[in-house]
Amino acid sequence: MVRNLTPLIQLPPRAVWGIGGATRYATAADWVGAGPDAETDGERIVLRYLAAFGPASISDVQTWAGRTRLRPVLDTLRPRLAVFRDEHGVELFDLPEAPRPDADTYAPVRFLPEYDNLLASHADRTRVISEEARKRVMTSNGMRATLLVDGEVAGTWKLHPGRDSTVLEIDPFRPLTAVQRAEVEAEGGRLLEFAAPGATHHVRDRDTPASRLTG
Repeated sequence: MVRNLTPLIQLPPRAVWGIGGATRYATAADWVGAGPDAETDGERIVLRYLAAFGPASISDVQTWAGRTRLRPVLDTLRPRLAVFRDEHGVELFDLPEAPRPDADTYAPVRFLPEYDNLLASHADRTRVISEEARKRVMTSNGMRATLLVDGEVAGTWKLHPGRDSTVLEIDPFRPLTAVQRAEVEAEGGRLLEFAAPGATHHVRDRDTPASRLTG
């Protein structure tokens, strides 16, 4: 009941990498030194969201925030925002100083954790994950860890730690080019260095033999 009715902060660290721990909370007022301000809270939410995920529509913001009736907030902020329209005529808002790469800009390979905000922060999620891929990623308990290739979900991944070695298993949803596969292995190597420093590392495609990466 308290978690649903009181603004709370989940205190860090909940746990360390690979080891679970009990969740501890503090009230938002104690953690940040002030309670929510009804007049400015909506503006802060919108600006924080746009800093991470703009350009975005009103529906996008409301989907992420789990709130409705944010249109008046965006109308108040409109003079401070950059405003665009997408190919369907939907208004998109962004921070004026935010980077907006050209649509043809190649996005590097990235490994996202389970239930990453990127995949749950838009009303139209097909910009980063197709409907077919979404069905393969979603589980009864949440969302699998995903692999991004050129900014779109192209598969899932999972770590298999052992006593002396750690395997990163990748399940691609589509064939990867030789260049893409090399980039996935390079980024996977960096993930393994973070997750299991000092161990022998392998990146393994579920459909191909393991390829050794030096650790």
